[in-house]
Amino acid sequence: MRALAIVDGEHYPDVVRAALGELPYEFVAVRLVGGTDKLRGAPDYGVPIVDGVPDVDVAVDLTDERRPDVVADFLAAGISVIGADFRFDPPPLHPFELPSIAVIGTGKRVGKTAVATHVARLLARERRVVCVAMGRGGPAEPELVTAPPTLDELVARSRAGQHAASDFLELAVLAQVPVVGCRRAGGGIAGAPFVSNVVEGARLAASLEPDVVVFDGSGAAIPPIATTARILVGREPFRERISDIVLDRVELRLAPTGPLEGRVAVFTAGPADTGHLDADVVHVSRNLARRDLLREELAALDADTYLVELKAAAIDVVAEHALERGARVVLAGNDVAADGLDEAILALLPQGVRA
Repeated sequence: MRALAIVDGEHYPDVVRAALGELPYEFVAVRLVGGTDKLRGAPDYGVPIVDGVPDVDVAVDLTDERRPDVVADFLAAGISVIGADFRFDPPPLHPFELPSIAVIGTGKRVGKTAVATHVARLLARERRVVCVAMGRGGPAEPELVTAPPTLDELVARSRAGQHAASDFLELAVLAQVPVVGCRRAGGGIAGAPFVSNVVEGARLAASLEPDVVVFDGSGAAIPPIATTARILVGREPFRERISDIVLDRVELRLAPTGPLEGRVAVFTAGPADTGHLDADVVHVSRNLARRDLLREELAALDADTYLVELKAAAIDVVAEHALERGARVVLAGNDVAADGLDEAILALLPQGVRA
């Protein structure tokens, strides 16, 4: 295998040269990434010193300190990085024939699904849009949801033992477009899920013959699809390099899907602002992902309307509590505010898919 060695000046060059001769690779270059402690002038490694990412099969890291930016350069170019006791591989991406955008994140609760919803709504103004969402609570087989599920339908799912607040259901409720729900388990450093049915979900989405497909990632996991473009929510070296838009900070505004009547209790899973709500807000909880704390709050709460994000325990705990007391339940999404975002999204797609 043609290889590049990632080296530093903390090793004597002759030690590095000897290592290059022992390792089972055809080294064609080295990339010197830092450190000068052991260097006396220009080092001689027996192969050229290069910047950037040359045409090689693998990068072999001979340094003592991982440098995320350097690893990201190689992974983004589709090149694995191997060390003494580790290996980072670029995530495998399956070809996809339709115009598509993936919304990916650096972890959970960064606003990724809110951005995916915004993208889907924007594109759906003049295009036929289908979303594909993968989640840790998604269905065993890709599931197509053609109409936004009602609260009663979500409650019925929960009572049947299903996860009624999975991202694909949230997208279906808020984006008002067909959504294919998928699942994944595990996630690697570079975003590859250990197991997923997203490829099958992508085929199902393509069978609907949409103009564009929006893929919603899960946590830091990346949909294993070679999409036309990607939007990253957050910052991380590898994901930045493979993304066309990077949203460092996303401002979210809680957006009710119905009127807020009487005394209102608000339940969110993150830091979304509630100060703009035109309502008599008597309680705000950010414990949707903490069922123990959530139940303690609910036991002492008296409200007429429960405004809840469709995440975590929204249905099996909050909605059930409200319905038992005859209170109203209003689902909430999040409006996304970012200057120039819509124009940037529209510019991602080829002219051929524009109306």
